[in-house]
Amino acid sequence: MLDQLGYASLDALVDAAVPASIRSERPLDLPAARTEAEVLEHLRALAGKNVVKTQMIGLGYYGTVTPPVIRRNVLESPAWYTAYTPYQPEISQGRLEALLNFQQVVEDLTGLDVANASLLDEATAVAEAVALMWRASRAKSGYVALDADLFPQTLAVTLGRAHAVGLPVVVADLSGGLDAGLAAARAAGAFPAGVDDDAQLVGVVVQQSGASGRVVDWRPVVAEAKDAGALVTVASDLLALTLLVSPGELGADVSVGSAQRFGVPLFYGGPHAAFMAVRKGLERSLPGRLVGVSIDADGDTAYRLALQTREQHIRREKATSNICTAQALLAIVASMYAVYHGPDGLRAIAERTHAHATALAGALRAGGVTVEHDAFFDTVRTVVPGRAEAVVAAAAAAGVNLYNPDVDHVQIACDETTTPRALAAVLEAFGIGDGAAPAAGTTDALPAGLRRETSYLQHPVFHLHRSETSMLRYLRRLSDKDLALDRTMIPLGSCTMKLNATAEMEAISWPEFADLHPFVPADQARGYEELIGGLESALAEITGYAGVSVQPNAGSQGEFAGLLAIRDYHVSRGDTARDVCLIPASAHGTNAASAALAGLKVDVVRTAESGEVDLDDLRAKLADHGPRVAAIMITYPSTHGVYEEHVREVCDLVHEAGGQVYIDGANLNALVGLARPGEFGGDVSHLNLHKTFCIPHGGGGPGVGPVAVAEHLVPFLPGDPLAPGGSTATPVSATRYGSAGILPISYAYVALMGPDGLTEATKTAVLTANYVASRLADHYPVLYTGPNGLVAHECILDLRPITAETGVTAEDVAKRLMDYGFHAPTLSFPVAGTLMVEPTESEDLAELDRFVDALIAIRGEIDAVASGRWAVEESPLRGAPHTAAALVAETWDKPYSRELAAYPVASLRSGKYWPPVRRIDGARGDRNLVCSCPPVESYVTGDLA
Repeated sequence: MLDQLGYASLDALVDAAVPASIRSERPLDLPAARTEAEVLEHLRALAGKNVVKTQMIGLGYYGTVTPPVIRRNVLESPAWYTAYTPYQPEISQGRLEALLNFQQVVEDLTGLDVANASLLDEATAVAEAVALMWRASRAKSGYVALDADLFPQTLAVTLGRAHAVGLPVVVADLSGGLDAGLAAARAAGAFPAGVDDDAQLVGVVVQQSGASGRVVDWRPVVAEAKDAGALVTVASDLLALTLLVSPGELGADVSVGSAQRFGVPLFYGGPHAAFMAVRKGLERSLPGRLVGVSIDADGDTAYRLALQTREQHIRREKATSNICTAQALLAIVASMYAVYHGPDGLRAIAERTHAHATALAGALRAGGVTVEHDAFFDTVRTVVPGRAEAVVAAAAAAGVNLYNPDVDHVQIACDETTTPRALAAVLEAFGIGDGAAPAAGTTDALPAGLRRETSYLQHPVFHLHRSETSMLRYLRRLSDKDLALDRTMIPLGSCTMKLNATAEMEAISWPEFADLHPFVPADQARGYEELIGGLESALAEITGYAGVSVQPNAGSQGEFAGLLAIRDYHVSRGDTARDVCLIPASAHGTNAASAALAGLKVDVVRTAESGEVDLDDLRAKLADHGPRVAAIMITYPSTHGVYEEHVREVCDLVHEAGGQVYIDGANLNALVGLARPGEFGGDVSHLNLHKTFCIPHGGGGPGVGPVAVAEHLVPFLPGDPLAPGGSTATPVSATRYGSAGILPISYAYVALMGPDGLTEATKTAVLTANYVASRLADHYPVLYTGPNGLVAHECILDLRPITAETGVTAEDVAKRLMDYGFHAPTLSFPVAGTLMVEPTESEDLAELDRFVDALIAIRGEIDAVASGRWAVEESPLRGAPHTAAALVAETWDKPYSRELAAYPVASLRSGKYWPPVRRIDGARGDRNLVCSCPPVESYVTGDLA
């Protein structure tokens, strides 16, 4: 590889590629690398410091049983967890079907028309719903009302988000009626300044089963809201909805919640799939991904991501949300939980949960304890004046965690895992009973008017796979349709699809890490605290910053947290006029969307012909905005795949103007061990643990986007959502450590690699990218290069001249690569008509050569079009991908052979991957939006034929 590039050593190549001006003067100060056995032993020791009790805290997090067939064959299967977001739908049909099942579950249970394919957590989902109602109302001013019985973490996150964009929010007890609740809030001085009596009510958010466990009939409040011209969001619990009337029947416009209790472990707070469903007419305002149904070139049903023009990678600061990574893998687990149990099984779980809660309430009442609410699903709230802490301590001593919101109340949440033994321990903690379980519940605590009478989950998929044998084969059929890292390299630029080592993955499903509730006392999570502290310290050392928070549960949320830190820092110094964020034209779409969410105005800095930030335009923008400049967001190395030589000058110019420098860490895989953003001018960065630090992408999530900051911004790192007064910063996730359950992956990666291994990985990533660029240079122009004609860890292949000459597009090449058994590089980002390739350090020479040889062979096919051998419309490029069904069809009217279509290179005869569908009609799918499972007839025909 070095011979191909003309360098005698790897260090010589790196010295030529990476500007000396950014290089770190000291190596990484981290512990030496350990073996896999040593790291696993160390993780066992950390896990042993966590104390696993029966969790009855509730507040949106509940014990659940992950069926082993789903745990082993989805959550722990590289065929599922190493896949990328399904932007190339033809090779993603398996997970798209699984996500469509998830949408169907949510649509059925919420009684609403369209659901998305997951959001990050319930708290941010409510915040997104507030933003949706505001957009949909088109109101110029007004306010949103939140019921006071929303989960406390939901209130904290939503209030912070609303404050960032200047949206007035009122928190009020709405259980007695909307007008009465708002009048009481105004009398108590709870209305924000400037919201007068005739202000427009834009939206209302209520919780069907509230933080206190109370179940309320919200229909009168919904009616009042509609009379006032407001939209209504109902936060709901999917398991409860198997027994409770749906939000759609209540009249809701939007419903949100968490699918965690559908088979996803507690994970000390995450990752979990949240959801959002909306009534017809609001689907184009939905945040996040949306799976839709279309057809392929042969007219067969096929799935794809729909309405992508809503998303941040296209609409930037005008997007419906900044969300990119969501929680696809966890949504798939939840969908398969519903598939496996079916409607009868889910209802049985819900009825058993409710029966435990009613039995407990009855025993408590019989023992003289006041139960505050008569109507509840799973959570019993008791009144124990002055005794709450003592009761909770007694229960903990017996191995059960309860929740005391204050000194006078204790709450007990029942779930799928609740046992009679746990209920007996709870009663003893209250000083009741003799250690025997309470008698079975006889009182139904769900009012008759709120009992669900409508059916749900009637689609065949929720009835066909009720045995483990059938479920196992269904999961295998779906995964066989997809291309993931377990089959082939995924050379997606700016995505860093590197090895997710098995040893790194192993610990996440250990009970000591998987079964901790996020709100347990600190002394029950000492192992997690040590692991998280160690990981944050390592990330600070790697980046050169003073402090790190792992709370953001996606890169987009890390961006948001970093920008909030910048904004709050300026405000703390009285610099309230700084509201402009400068963003280069080549930046990730999430950058602009995150800036808008943080209440900043975006101005775009031009890109020079070299691909670098145009310094003259930057100077002009700084002069134009002067004291309004809050920050610049740059990606380094740039999204053009080069190390920009004048990055220090960019940072200095912004600092001189009084602004802060945000360095997007999406491309940190090209810096680790070589350069530190905090040393060459950054004030804040977010990192992507699902890129650089080996958390798998999961087909579109989970991810973790830690935010790292310089010393002066440390006080503004995200706060604890359950103690919002304890920090000067806004929480950005529902729990203190976000997706804590997958942090052992990155911790293990750093421990396994050590400082030398991490640095060597970066150097190798630079080597592989330059090797690919060099071998392809005579066939496809490399659009941008940096010092000495080299690239960083990725390169952009410019197909625009080819398209102009032949009509062959970058999309044609992407689809034809599927026939060669490869996932396409990043298509048309950051430059339309190009392919961006990032091979990573994980791929060996044989796989790199296989990829390069495939692209060279495709270039030969392009030349055949150019020479007139084929018209582009009749070429294998435009016909790609080719399915097995198309190849064995009775007629073949193509001007190229079936053999060329299927086996363009001889190596494909062994282990050929067959795309399950031909090229999908995306425009048709958006024109005729269908985001639920296909009709019963088509499903049965396809599945049972």
